[in-house]
Amino acid sequence: MSEKSDKAKELFKSGYNCSQAVLGVFCEELGLDFETAMKISSSFGGGMGRMREVCGTVSGMFMVAGLMFGKADTSSKAELYKKIQDLAENFKKRNGSIICKDLLQGIESSNSPVPSKRTETYYKKRPCTELVGDAVEIFEEYIKENKYLNI
Repeated sequence: MSEKSDKAKELFKSGYNCSQAVLGVFCEELGLDFETAMKISSSFGGGMGRMREVCGTVSGMFMVAGLMFGKADTSSKAELYKKIQDLAENFKKRNGSIICKDLLQGIESSNSPVPSKRTETYYKKRPCTELVGDAVEIFEEYIKENKYLNI
């Protein structure tokens, strides 16, 4: 476990969604204020608005990658998309899927827009806290392996 991974888990356990927890721990490196980061990532929790599509932790990781490696123009999309595909593959290898409903398989969930109450039982039966930590660790490992930054 890394310090950032632990901090992301704490953010998630304090009520932020999975995407917010991942993006939130990279604000300093990205030069992004925390409140703005929380707003940007607020709609990606629960597999995008609780629709159980792409896992919010993965979306958060992709936001970090875009902010770190993306360009404001239309150049080098292929370079960024390659990084995104690598990160997705690393997450799949560790967790089996990048899709929220697959990751929550066997856990009763609904498409209601109302988030589940965060109780002790919620945290015990869902893998979300660990997935938040995994996404942060995967991104940190990717950065180190590819010698992009010392984070």
